[in-house]
Amino acid sequence: MSEGFIPYVAPHVEDPERAGRDFLERMSARRSVRDFSADPVPQEMIEIAVATANTAPSGAHQQPWTFVAVSDPQTKRRIRLAAEEEERVNYEGGRLPDAWRDAIAPLGTTADKEFLEFVPWIVVVFAQKSTPMADGSLRKNYYVNESVGIACGLFIASLHSMGLATLTHTPNPMAFLTEILDRPATERPYILFPIGYPAAECRVPDLTRKPLSEAFVVR
Repeated sequence: MSEGFIPYVAPHVEDPERAGRDFLERMSARRSVRDFSADPVPQEMIEIAVATANTAPSGAHQQPWTFVAVSDPQTKRRIRLAAEEEERVNYEGGRLPDAWRDAIAPLGTTADKEFLEFVPWIVVVFAQKSTPMADGSLRKNYYVNESVGIACGLFIASLHSMGLATLTHTPNPMAFLTEILDRPATERPYILFPIGYPAAECRVPDLTRKPLSEAFVVR
């Protein structure tokens, strides 16, 4: 065995199929939410979710992600106003193609992003195109989109496991997040997660998910 390697033993699962089905059932109840409660969310819960995301596999183990958590009301308001400015151009200024408008129409989304200001937390994930090294050089990162995407999936699953709700929000373009959150040029905004408990009156679109027969192929 090469130096730098350690033994790995997979965790023992008494009933693996049951465990898998339990996880499936739990995740099947997950929904994207735009109506959040004002109930506070302890920072420790956000830290747990980020720590979970940090276990994600990544290309060459470069872990090219940064999770920036925001609870400051003034910063959340700045993010809301900047996001709505871009979204108004998307929705009302014709920047969105007609086909995309038709695709999102059943969801009832608009340029109004009030939830960004009043949700307890916003977490913005930045993808690290390169990483500054101790000697001042930059290390190019590889498979960045794939790696950060996997980390975000684990982040969402962790939030849901704690009873929290979120939404994958990607106002386009997102350069305003780099400025507001004072991130370096080596990073780019990847996705924005508003996080909180669902509001008591929360409603979500009546959607059905793709059946396994359409998502799964055996050869």
